[in-house]
Amino acid sequence: MNNNISHYINKACRILVIPAALLSLGSCTKALEETPYSFYSPGNFYKNESDAKIAMNGVYSALNTWEMYQQPFWNLTVLDDDHVSGADWFLGTSGAGNPQGYWGVDGPWVGCYTIIGRANTVLENVGKLETDIDAEIKQRILGECYFLRGWAYFQLVQLYGGVPIRTMTLSEDPERNRPRASVEEVYAAIIADFKKAETMLFPAGHAKAGELGRVTRGLAKGMLAKTYLTMASGAATGNVSVRGGQDNGYYTYAKNIVAGYENIDSKHYAELARDKAMELILDNEYSLYDSWKELWAKGSRNRREHMWEVQSMTGTAFMNNLHNYFSALSTFGRGATWFTNHHYLDYEDADLRVLDGVVHNYATNTGTKYFYPSWQAAIYKTINGVTYNNNGTTDDRAYVIKYADVSDPTLANSDAYFPLMRYSEIYLIYAEAANEANDGPTTEAYTYLKKVRDRAHATEAPAGMDKEQFRSFVIAERAREFALEGVRRFDLMRWGIYLQVMNKIGTGQNNISKVRAPRNLLLPIPLSEINSNQSIPGNNPGW
Repeated sequence: MNNNISHYINKACRILVIPAALLSLGSCTKALEETPYSFYSPGNFYKNESDAKIAMNGVYSALNTWEMYQQPFWNLTVLDDDHVSGADWFLGTSGAGNPQGYWGVDGPWVGCYTIIGRANTVLENVGKLETDIDAEIKQRILGECYFLRGWAYFQLVQLYGGVPIRTMTLSEDPERNRPRASVEEVYAAIIADFKKAETMLFPAGHAKAGELGRVTRGLAKGMLAKTYLTMASGAATGNVSVRGGQDNGYYTYAKNIVAGYENIDSKHYAELARDKAMELILDNEYSLYDSWKELWAKGSRNRREHMWEVQSMTGTAFMNNLHNYFSALSTFGRGATWFTNHHYLDYEDADLRVLDGVVHNYATNTGTKYFYPSWQAAIYKTINGVTYNNNGTTDDRAYVIKYADVSDPTLANSDAYFPLMRYSEIYLIYAEAANEANDGPTTEAYTYLKKVRDRAHATEAPAGMDKEQFRSFVIAERAREFALEGVRRFDLMRWGIYLQVMNKIGTGQNNISKVRAPRNLLLPIPLSEINSNQSIPGNNPGW
């Protein structure tokens, strides 16, 4: 029996056409409209536990749409950092600092507000149910809504800065014109939602936690810790050292306080992040996989280390083209996205994240055989009597295995899962936060950094680092651990070094432009939102 949430979302969508507040797409206002489809409306749909579950699945389903993780969300985030390279035809828009040239540029705004609108509808209507629903299931469903709404606002505030806060549907609050809240106000709303979710959700594995793929209590704690850390780092001062530039040297940058974070107490939020991460660690709810290969196998999805993933299911509408763009084998011949040679050189030779996690020998869909990297030809050029090719330039492509294990790799769309939070990030959140809160690394900060490096078979981190050295090391470790998982861009942004790091490169591998302007610090607000919301007088700076 398939107990993955994708199965139930797909089944629910076949059973019933539910209200437009659960299914509509468009601008913020459009996503929140409640015009009923067919004869269903919130008033006559929400009658029992089954209805509540179907509606809740409609909130989740917004993650796997053409506004979110079927492409736009990861296209606008994963492709925009210092370590990514790829085909110029694919990275020539958002990957080159020109998100408006990408057809899905409005996707994150529309998709996140769709999640918010659907969550508000479920909160208001399931909250009224008193009969024909298990009280604990009702509590869990409400907790899921609070979490998903908080998660959507967390994405919005990072990508757009201050945004309108809507915690009610238009039937409860008919005011369509909502001004942008401040960054601090948005974070207050996010924290409130995650805290509510934490008290209402069940831990992973609980009998009433629901199918695999649903959010859990531990995930709410993890996202709280990540939110606190984002606030702390955005408001922090000092320096960060980063390996990069044209020569892949080490450069130290004066950290900028991120706009909107000026009045945030950096040390206080670092303490909150540290304590919340440790609380989750002590819960023993999750654990790391021992093997990097096993971590990315189909059978490991939604288990142990994978705290939350975007679900997918072969043979349904809930598929994506992650495999096709990120893997060595593709309908394009080879995938369109890989990480750079410079980033590859930031791993130790025995690090499993490149030894096992990068594809060193592969064949295209036409049978042409390649190896990577060109400078390790003695290891990878000839394997079991078979010779592989590499021209030393455009053939140097570090393809990862993270999205490769799918049901049918010969198809453009497949059932790849996208990781939204892994347990290894909790260890690194703790290490980073403890360092910032203590004004230098503690023994425990080293301990949890070591757990991540031990799994990778990397050597121990240098002893005796000061605060800024440890800070820089952890940021680099996050880049090694989460390559092409959509983490690096947000790390550069929250530490206020995005422009410096990108512009130090200029033109990157495969002639991909890394030149960025101040306007690239935020995405443009969709024109449809500006035109329909009279309380937003203009766009983000530069757009």
